[in-house]
Amino acid sequence: MLWREEAARRKPKRYADWEYWAKPVPGFGDPSARVLVVGLAPAAHGGNRTGRIFTGDRSGDFLFAALHRTGFANQPTSVHLDDGLQLDDLYVGAVNRCAPPANRPTPGERDNCVPYLAREIAALERLHVIVALGSFAWDGTLQALAQQGHRAKPKPRFGHGSRANVDPYVLLGCFHASQQNTFTGKLTPEMLERLFVTARRLASGFWV
Repeated sequence: MLWREEAARRKPKRYADWEYWAKPVPGFGDPSARVLVVGLAPAAHGGNRTGRIFTGDRSGDFLFAALHRTGFANQPTSVHLDDGLQLDDLYVGAVNRCAPPANRPTPGERDNCVPYLAREIAALERLHVIVALGSFAWDGTLQALAQQGHRAKPKPRFGHGSRANVDPYVLLGCFHASQQNTFTGKLTPEMLERLFVTARRLASGFWV
């Protein structure tokens, strides 16, 4: 049994009435987006449950609140597929499409999923800015871009606020919106909001 299916079978009591998605989770958002957010993977009881990345978990609560404050989302919460969430000028995806044990994908799982991210990037014809949430997403995004013939040499290093030009894209690094980072103050709402303001300005052609 795959882990995503095992997590659905052993669901916690608070989700006892849910029929889990328990399949690979696709990206979603505005197909005309100029900004792409890349996460690590669906959470076992978040996207793996709801069928939409960052939907129904604490990381998503933090992320979508910031997207709402910066005008990329029409509402600050995302709890299920039909909750009315709409994204404007932004698309959300992930390096891994299936929930991994303990949120720790293996390099092999990453390599299997990266071609899907590469195709998503290619399909977003107006895309200009990519925000990578965490070092795993940063490395996976660079790998996906390389598969499309876009390479940065030397390999840029990840950090919050890091910026790399991978023509024709700008890659921005951001600490992941995990509880490990948000509960400790490593990533604050203000930090995340500033980063998305920067992403919007870069997508609009303003160098900041």
